[in-house]
Amino acid sequence: MPTRRSPPPGAPRPPLDEQLRAALAALQAEARPGELAGMAHFGLRGDGRLGVAVPVLRRLGRQIGRDHALAQALWDTAIPDAQILAAYVAEPTQFTAAQMDAWTRGMASWDVCDQACSNAFARCPALAWERVPVWAAQQAEGAEFVRRAAFALLAALAVHDRAAPDERFLATLPLIEAAASDERNFVRKAVNWALRQIGKRNATLLGPAITCAERLRERRDSRSARWIAADALRELRPRLDGARLA
Repeated sequence: MPTRRSPPPGAPRPPLDEQLRAALAALQAEARPGELAGMAHFGLRGDGRLGVAVPVLRRLGRQIGRDHALAQALWDTAIPDAQILAAYVAEPTQFTAAQMDAWTRGMASWDVCDQACSNAFARCPALAWERVPVWAAQQAEGAEFVRRAAFALLAALAVHDRAAPDERFLATLPLIEAAASDERNFVRKAVNWALRQIGKRNATLLGPAITCAERLRERRDSRSARWIAADALRELRPRLDGARLA
């Protein structure tokens, strides 16, 4: 696929269907069918997966540039590799809440979820913060990746939204506690990720994150909550001890 950047405003683009065909051809050229079985072992599934390596997807995203219409067309293919590429070429400021909701409902793998949250949704913080509690409340059996998206997005916001006040993150700790008893593997790992990232964000949030984890550790009714607590405390407590010694 030829290297190109987003054209200047007003410059003509090829028709969308032509752009989509070129992008899919570029993905197909980088397919690694021999890697699919190994990827599936780590939960990287989804119909039509090509096995394209993430560094290659990032490179293709840079070559294409930001193009929200193409991102939506790529997402609509439901091919996991194309959906990850969609996250790289989406224009975050052009998302709507309805479109974000639709993307989460179309997720069938944790890597697609995490890439969309980190590289697309988190870069539109005004909308992203609104979606976190909405998705966190989704407990239906078929909404595993919707709920994961809430906490993957929260983890991404803890890294990327440098302007967000500490109070905004403190207000999400009850969401973490409420979801910690969800025994689904992809949900609990995202809850753990969010808690750790909040605690690592700064010294002000470290203590409340540890306190939250300590409460989860006492949840004898939930193995998931205790696992989240143990893993988070393993990473966060040394930071607190180091801050005390400094």
